[in-house]
Parts: sequence; structure tokens; C-alpha cells
Amino acid sequence: MRTLVIGGNGFIGTPLVRELIALGHDPAVLHRTAEAGMQAGAKQIRGDRNHLQDLEAEIRAFAPDLIVDMILSSGKQAQQLVRFAGAIDARVVAVSSMDVYRAWGVLLGSEQGELEPLPITEDSPLRSATRAYPPEVVTVMKTIFTWVDPEYDKVAVEEAVRSGGAENTIVRLPMVYGPDDPLHRMHGVLKRIADRRPAIILADDQAAWRGPRGYVENVAHAIALAATSERARGRTYHLCEEPCLSDLEWSRNIASQAGWAGKFVVMPREKTPKHLLMPVNALQHIIASSERIRSELNYRQPVSTGETIRRAIAWEQANPPAVPSFHQFDYDAEDLALASGY
Repeated sequence: MRTLVIGGNGFIGTPLVRELIALGHDPAVLHRTAEAGMQAGAKQIRGDRNHLQDLEAEIRAFAPDLIVDMILSSGKQAQQLVRFAGAIDARVVAVSSMDVYRAWGVLLGSEQGELEPLPITEDSPLRSATRAYPPEVVTVMKTIFTWVDPEYDKVAVEEAVRSGGAENTIVRLPMVYGPDDPLHRMHGVLKRIADRRPAIILADDQAAWRGPRGYVENVAHAIALAATSERARGRTYHLCEEPCLSDLEWSRNIASQAGWAGKFVVMPREKTPKHLLMPVNALQHIIASSERIRSELNYRQPVSTGETIRRAIAWEQANPPAVPSFHQFDYDAEDLALASGY
């Protein structure tokens, strides 16, 4: 199978292309950046995903059976993609996000009303709000993920992909961690450990919150299954590690693997230093079931959870961010909170 991977040299795209090569498939990678670091065995097509028509001759020469788009951001992009895919008779696998669910909107405050029942499945209600995030958040996202469009909305992406072909597939991703993670999700815990902090504070609501996670190589494996399995035609899947850990459990796993001897302190939200508070409704958990992809595509995690954390820590310790993306550090405020006994 010839597969064109749009955005195939990024955080998740790179292990996906490696997986496709290992399966004996013939991938090409469409990207804008320099070719350094691309794996052998993948054809490279340089260009802008927003102007696929300018690349039509080169893509037609490659003759892909399948297009896997890792970086779809808006409905407009998705409409262009499915028109292009239809013209060259290629099936589409669109990489989406669990932020399409109404539960995610309740978490972020863009959806009003009752909490969404759990667990989340692929048939759970989607957001009614047209945008998951306010414009200022999208602007910050774009500094980290350069492919993010100002009109970012995965719900609109999915609507266009479904309408563009009955055999197209959608894969909704969890919070992805691991080597090359541009968000450095473990940095908040690991920096405090490296700085020899005696305690790490969590607000009580955030400590209890449960959300979906996935290790980057396991996520790439799941996308490869959706791309290469006949059963996946026309289907929608999401994936996540199970059981779904709370933030406190997740942080403790990281600390244990890092050999930290300190303690976690869970404080009432009103007593927690402000820089540690997350502006979300943490009563809305995002506990998702991965039963569909496990039963229909026989998905199993190639890398066990303990090993995923070990690998992620090793990479993070060797590659701390120059500027933390969303982690905040104010040790004076944390010391005052710890000394107060709350």
C-alpha cells in the first residue's frame, strides 16, 4: 500500500512512518521543513498542505492508495483534503482529538449544563460549541504546534471527512506523551524533582481529575492499524491507556520511576498557589473506553505503561524545554503554602 502522510515528520508522524515501513508499506511524507532526520525508506514531498493542488503532479506520480493527515486543523482544510483525495481515488485517515466530545467542552467551560456521563465512547455526544478553545488559547497552541489553524476545530474537520467519503476513517487521540513531546507534559514534576523540592503540591480537584493518555509509539501503532485494516473503513476510533489514572496517580508514577523520595501534598483549591491552578471544571472527568479499537482492530499496546513512563522520563531529562510551555514555577509561593499547614 502506498500511503501519503501529511505531517509525517512530527512528534507522532515520525513513529507512524517508521511503523508503516516496518509493516512493508510504501510511505511518502508531505512536509514543509528540512529533510534532516527523516527515516530512510520514505519518499519526501516538500510543500504546503494548504495548497495540495500545487503538488498534484508529484502526488499523482506517487499514486497513494491512502492519505493519513496528522495535522488537520479546520473544516476548510478537511474539505480541501477530501476533494483532493477523491480526485486521486485515495481513502483518508484523519487524525482528530478527544476534544471533539461534549465532555471536553464541559471541562473547558465552552459547554453548559450537566456533567457528561462516563465512560466516553466513540458514540458519546460531540461539542455543540463551534470552538473548543478561545482565540487566545489557539494563539498559544500555534506557537507550539505550527500547523494549528486560527479556525482550529476538530468537530468541523470530522464533519468534512465523513461527508467526503464513506470509507474514510477518523482516529481521535488522547493526551499524547513520550520522546519529542512538544508540550513536555512531565516537565512540571521532573523539574521539581531535579530542583530537590521536598514536596509537590496539587489542588484537590486537579489531583482527582482523570483524563485520557497515550504513549506516542502506541498511538502511532493504533493509527497504523486504522490505516491498514479493512475493518477500519468508515469507522471512528479513539484510544487511551487503561485504567485511566488520576493526575495524582500519574504524577506518583513519574516520581516513582524517577526515584524521588519526596511527597505529594494535596491542598484545597482555595489554599493552592494560583500558579498551580488549572482553569477547568475538574469535576468533568474524561474517562474513555478503548474497547472498540481493541475488539475491532485487535489493538494492544506494543510498549507497556511502565516502560512508556521510563522512556518518556529519560527523554525529558535529556531534553528539558528552553521555555516551559504551560508549567509554572513559583517556589516562594509553594513554600509559603506548605508552611501554612493549610
